[in-house]
Amino acid sequence: MWQNYLLPASVEEALEMLADYNGRARLVAGGTDLILELREGKRQIETLVDVTRIPGLDAIVLDSGMITLGAAVTYRQVIDSPLLQAKAAVLVEASRKVGSPQIRNVGTLVGNVVNAMPAADGAIALFALGAELEIASPAGRRRVPIEALYEGPGQSKVDPSREMVTAIRFPALGENQGSAFERLARRKALALPVLNVAVVVMLDRDAFADARLAIGPVAPTPFRARQAEETLRGAPANPEMIQQAAEMAASEARPRSSLLRASAAYRQETLKVLVRRALTRAVTKVAVGRA
Repeated sequence: MWQNYLLPASVEEALEMLADYNGRARLVAGGTDLILELREGKRQIETLVDVTRIPGLDAIVLDSGMITLGAAVTYRQVIDSPLLQAKAAVLVEASRKVGSPQIRNVGTLVGNVVNAMPAADGAIALFALGAELEIASPAGRRRVPIEALYEGPGQSKVDPSREMVTAIRFPALGENQGSAFERLARRKALALPVLNVAVVVMLDRDAFADARLAIGPVAPTPFRARQAEETLRGAPANPEMIQQAAEMAASEARPRSSLLRASAAYRQETLKVLVRRALTRAVTKVAVGRA
């Protein structure tokens, strides 16, 4: 277990604390995964640096068409936010599927991303939203696309013992855009997903102007079905085209067999269904919004 528990008042102070312990300290906000790992002896950390008291890190803000979520924003805040319900519904849908109410009350979206698990519901939604992360380090601050933060299952390029993700940013969805999240798990609560899918579409009249399809866990990191996305651009937004894109996304993803998540054949067939459902719902939302 840890020996010290520190509460910095600013991002700069948090970074100084990390530097003082030279890799023996780690940032924590919700701690829903980290605390369990420490108790089970899977990690050895001397000091925890709790960032939840830093002003502004629990804010959800819309500015110049961009939504910013601070590092301490919890899943419960995401779910309850009228702004996100209106401008990032896919993230709200995904957040409702995370863990239990107790976990959603304290768990943070940034922590979910830094853990770098390919099946993380919140991260899959952020991939579809085209999110980027703001990272603070002793060298300054930088913005990085979310795709660039993943090295493999549970392996993030962000080192929470030396640097800090301060915020997540992504474009707010407009009136010609729709989104949806679909998930398959073995039971309704506290189960890792067999598959999850997040989509964001933009329509120009009755055709796809753009589409983003994010899928997990079908690769070492959250997966974008880019061939299916390209097929949809400029194509009519009809059931036949949606089915074609769903089949293409499933062939791109190629999930492997897993004792925990069923056979590859089952998952590939099911993935077609989830992508089709998500695309259909996203397109329907645009149509309803125009009515």
